[in-house]
Amino acid sequence: MRAGKYVKQLDGYRAFIPAPLPPVPPLEMDAEMTRLLSEADHALGRLDGVTSILPNPDLFVSMYVRHEAVLSSQIEGTQSTLEDVLQFEINAVGQEHPKDVEEVVNYVRAMNHGLKRLGSLPLSLRLIREIHGQLLNGVRGANRTPGEFRRSQNWIGPANCTLATATFVPPPVHDMQNALNDLEKFLHEGDTLPALIVCGLAHGQFETIHPFLDGNGRVGRLLITFLLCQRGILKFPLLYLSYYLKFHRAEYYDRLMAIRNEGHWEAWLKFFLRGVAQVSRAATETARRILELRQKHLTLVREKVMNQANAIGLLDYLFEQPIVTTRLVEERLGCAFMTADKLLKQFTALKIVKETTGKQRNRRFEYSPYLALFEPGEGRTVYAGYASITRTTTGALPGTPSRK
Repeated sequence: MRAGKYVKQLDGYRAFIPAPLPPVPPLEMDAEMTRLLSEADHALGRLDGVTSILPNPDLFVSMYVRHEAVLSSQIEGTQSTLEDVLQFEINAVGQEHPKDVEEVVNYVRAMNHGLKRLGSLPLSLRLIREIHGQLLNGVRGANRTPGEFRRSQNWIGPANCTLATATFVPPPVHDMQNALNDLEKFLHEGDTLPALIVCGLAHGQFETIHPFLDGNGRVGRLLITFLLCQRGILKFPLLYLSYYLKFHRAEYYDRLMAIRNEGHWEAWLKFFLRGVAQVSRAATETARRILELRQKHLTLVREKVMNQANAIGLLDYLFEQPIVTTRLVEERLGCAFMTADKLLKQFTALKIVKETTGKQRNRRFEYSPYLALFEPGEGRTVYAGYASITRTTTGALPGTPSRK
C-alpha cells in the first residue's frame, strides 16, 4: 500500500493505482542511503565543475547528448550506434541507415527541445507531452498519439501477452490522470527533499504511471536530465545514466517492480544513487580525456599546419561533429572548397582524422580518437566499477518490457 495498490477492473484484470509522492511512511534515510547520496552529490558536483575548464562546453555537449540518446534507445531494442547517428546527421537521404536510427535522432531533438523550453516553461505535464511529441514524430510509434497521454489501457509484459497475463498493468486512464496531476504537484513542491532523491522518486513514479502508449522509458529517462538541469545541479546535460541502466537492465526492471509490489522505494533509490555516482565519475573521466586529446591535437596543429585559424576552427568543429565531409568543412569555416580539402588532407596525414569511404568523391572523414571515447571497442574497460563492457548493436535487449 505504500507505493499504491492493485485494483481489480470490470474486465477482470488488476491495474496498479499509484499513491502520491512522497512515500508514506517517509523514506528511511539510513547510513547507507546517506552515504550513497553524499557520493552521488559529490560525483555529480565534480562533473558539473568540469564544464568550467572545458574551453567551449557547447562543442562537447552534443556528443554527450547523442551518446545518452543511443544508450537510452538501445534499452528499448534499437540497433543503431553512435556512428550511425552521426552518419545520418550529415546525410539523411541517399545512404543506407538502420531503420531505427531516426528514433535515436528524435531522442536528441527531444532532449534539446526540452532543455531549450526549460528556460521559459517549468517541468510540467505540458512540457512532458511536448517532449513525447518530438520523440515519436515520424518514427515507429508515430501512430500512438505522439504528444498526447493515452486514452486507453496499456500494459507491460512479454510479446503477445494480454491484460490478463501481463507482468504489470499501469493505472486506467482516469486514475492515470489523477496520478499525473499528483506527480506534477510533487515536481513543483518537492524542495523539501534532496534533488537526487526527487529525481529517483519522479522517475520511478513516471514509469509506474506509464502515461503514453509508447516511449515511456525514454521520456522517463529524459525526465532525470531535465530535473537535474532545472534545479541547477547540472549546467549541461553531461550525465548518461542510460549506460548504467542498460548494463543493469534486469535489476533496473526488478527494482521498479519491487516499488509497486512491496513499496521498496529505498532499495530503488540506493540503486539509482549508485548509478548516478558511477556514471558521473565516468563522464568526468571522459571530459578529462577530451581535454587531453584536444591539447595533444592542438599542439600538433600549431606545429605542423600553416593555416592556423582555419586549422583550429576545423579541430573545434570535429569535437562537435566527428564525421565530416569537405563540403561541410567548407560551409562551417566559410572558406574555399580547395582550402577545406587541403586541411582535411593535412589532418589525415597527421592521423588526426581518417578517410572512411576509400573513394575519390563524396569522401567522409572520421575523428576516430574522439569517437573512441564514447564508443568503446570490444572488451575495453570503460570506467571504474565495470570490469568490461562491450557494445550491444544488434537485437532487442533481454528483459525489455513490451512497447504496448
